[in-house]
Amino acid sequence: MAEHIRLAVAGVGNNISALFQGAELYRKLSAEGVSESDFPGIKRPRIGGISVSDISFVAAFDIHPNKSGRPFNEAVLAEPNNYPRLDVELPQVPITVQPGLAGKEDADPTSQGFRQVVDQLRESRAEVLLYSLPTGLQWAADAYARAALEAGVAFVNCTPELVARSPEMLAAYEEAKVPLVGDDLASHFGTSVVHRALLGLLSERGLTLASSYQLNLGGNEDFRNLREQGGSKRQSKLNALAQEGVDTSNVEVIPSAGFVPHLHDHKVAMLNIEGLGWAGTPISLDLKLKVQDSSNAAGVIIDLIRIAAASSRLNRGGFPAAAVRVLKSPAGGHPKYTAQDVEEGFRQLDDLAAAPKDEALEASSR
Repeated sequence: MAEHIRLAVAGVGNNISALFQGAELYRKLSAEGVSESDFPGIKRPRIGGISVSDISFVAAFDIHPNKSGRPFNEAVLAEPNNYPRLDVELPQVPITVQPGLAGKEDADPTSQGFRQVVDQLRESRAEVLLYSLPTGLQWAADAYARAALEAGVAFVNCTPELVARSPEMLAAYEEAKVPLVGDDLASHFGTSVVHRALLGLLSERGLTLASSYQLNLGGNEDFRNLREQGGSKRQSKLNALAQEGVDTSNVEVIPSAGFVPHLHDHKVAMLNIEGLGWAGTPISLDLKLKVQDSSNAAGVIIDLIRIAAASSRLNRGGFPAAAVRVLKSPAGGHPKYTAQDVEEGFRQLDDLAAAPKDEALEASSR
């Protein structure tokens, strides 16, 4: 059995609630004798020998008054979080949510807030810091990434802020042999994935794209925030659509076309594609997609943190190619990587994890 990932989180929102509850649900299924290969919604039951329930939350940071200072297992269910309660008993987690970085002044490495984050990461012996704050806080993403680097902790950026795409930041993580995974997760079955597949199909069949748009509605805090801070998210979604060489010059994406409170943690997406076929005759496609937004994120986060932890245990710094397909804006951009690169990345993590520890470390240093 693999050692649990010692996970720290920056931002105790719906995605963390979905991850925490879901990991316990899979743990329950395993205890009931359900085979990992039969777990619903899981493509890779193990990555680097680590299962989907091999997580221990060891540190958490948040500034919301309903969360900061509270036990983790209470804070993760506190409003404004509105992810539904799953049918599983949740354990007591012996950590208290610590005050996070509250403002740009905390981005200074000499500030008290920054030093406290670094100290907490070290004291908790965290392996991975998962960054899941609201979109639009570039200063916070930079600060948490630099705190993780100083503490020698792998960093996973769930947001569209520029972290792994920063050449300076990536080089620093590579030099320190610490994994840096980002940027912006591509949801399990999200609007970008479906939209990209449809645009690719249009091109494959030889039709001309006239125009297309994507509208997203939701009722959680992410959608409330995106109404004002959607710029980086829009570009990241366009990056995801373009990863197969699709021309996005006539494509418009609105990350938060509306905050609809009664949708709670559901997301509703509307897609439209207008094309031209033989002799310029028109085709039109309209599609509606509805998903549990934070489950859609957690189904990918579980892979990102396992890739980060496995890379860290194998002393591999920088960006791991295995993470490319589950990110909207990976380091270097999608065109840099082939499908073979991604599968080779997974193979190396799995093969090295199966090897004796001394042999694995020797291989990873080659």
